[in-house]
Amino acid sequence: MTSKAVRRVQSGSPWEESFGFARAVAAGDRVLVGGTTAFKGDVLYGEGDPYEQARVAFTSAVEALGEFGLGVESVVRTRMYLTHARDVDAVGQVHKELFDAVRPVSTLLIVEGFVDSRILVEVEIEAFRAH
Repeated sequence: MTSKAVRRVQSGSPWEESFGFARAVAAGDRVLVGGTTAFKGDVLYGEGDPYEQARVAFTSAVEALGEFGLGVESVVRTRMYLTHARDVDAVGQVHKELFDAVRPVSTLLIVEGFVDSRILVEVEIEAFRAH
């Protein structure tokens, strides 16, 4: 695969610039969306609310797919990282609302924490695009 086959998009997150990463990368028939939280700029949406944080994070991740002309129907894998097992049902509810018709493979992990202690949820998605 040549470098021309790879396209990257930024979301404007300050961490993208300081850490040197892209929000989403398309390579061949795959589009990968990296760890996405409920932060938009300097504002954390849904502080203390795992449902709202998951909703905002997944919505932002799906919006990144839009840069490649894709939507929810193209998602083949999701990953959810939570800081508390008590939030599994709330985050699972958001996942079902968004992806029930698509049924991607999915992984959910409980982690120790994130770069900002107010973050309860971080998500990743992968999508398939036909040429």
